[in-house]
Amino acid sequence: MKKWLIAFSALGMLGTMAPAQATPEQDFQALKKIYKEKFPNLDYKDYNLGAYALDPDLKAQFDAAMEFNPGDMTLDEGKQAWSKPFANGKTYASCYPNGGKGVATGYPQYDAKLKQVVTLPMTINMCREANGEKPLAYGKPEIVALETYLKSLSNGMPVNVKVSGKEALAKYEAGKQYYYTRRGQLNFSCASCHVDNAGKHIRADLLSMTMGQTNHFPSYRGAWNRVGTLQNRYRGCNSQVRAKPEPFESENYRNLEFFHTYMSNGLPIEVPGYRK
Repeated sequence: MKKWLIAFSALGMLGTMAPAQATPEQDFQALKKIYKEKFPNLDYKDYNLGAYALDPDLKAQFDAAMEFNPGDMTLDEGKQAWSKPFANGKTYASCYPNGGKGVATGYPQYDAKLKQVVTLPMTINMCREANGEKPLAYGKPEIVALETYLKSLSNGMPVNVKVSGKEALAKYEAGKQYYYTRRGQLNFSCASCHVDNAGKHIRADLLSMTMGQTNHFPSYRGAWNRVGTLQNRYRGCNSQVRAKPEPFESENYRNLEFFHTYMSNGLPIEVPGYRK
């Protein structure tokens, strides 16, 4: 951990604050402008590659790894679970329009009846309960596999998360505030790394940009030796800055995911992803 402290110190504490309140679209365009100035040779579509778009050698490693993505095994497990009938004879596909195809492009989304942000894994448990089945534990292999398969049904389709109405906007703003708020003993925010220092190294890692980060989750990560979700990554980041990780599907994480995913609107979903 001492090496982390030194590395964080070297990056510089630039003091990023949450932008003054603007519309989500204004936030989106402002962040896009920041990255265009940092990375003038990249197109917006390149952001889906994250750090791999910034280094040709890393990109070559990524291409080689994608010839056999270990995450495909989790995808296959999810497909099998998706097709297995419930006790009542129905399957997960019965819970979603068009059997689930294209559904992930609009998640997370604000549910006006529940008055909260609903994520894709939550819809899986809602489906189970509607069919008389017990909910699955968030973050565990079975629901991760199901989320991977459900999201894969939108592969190649652009993310299109919407923020409609005052209540949805309040959740979006809460997620944005979380992204820009410093926390933990290292006093870093998500933006400290992925806005201020995007494109810079911390130890052996090249820091990626915010835009495009959500689109490849669930992702196989070599550091995990398994497929994990976006909220797995949030928990890991919290730990790395010495902040206490929150439970899966906490309100803070769901609001954060709402904001975070909006910042990747227009970029295609590509799961399971792969990161070293």
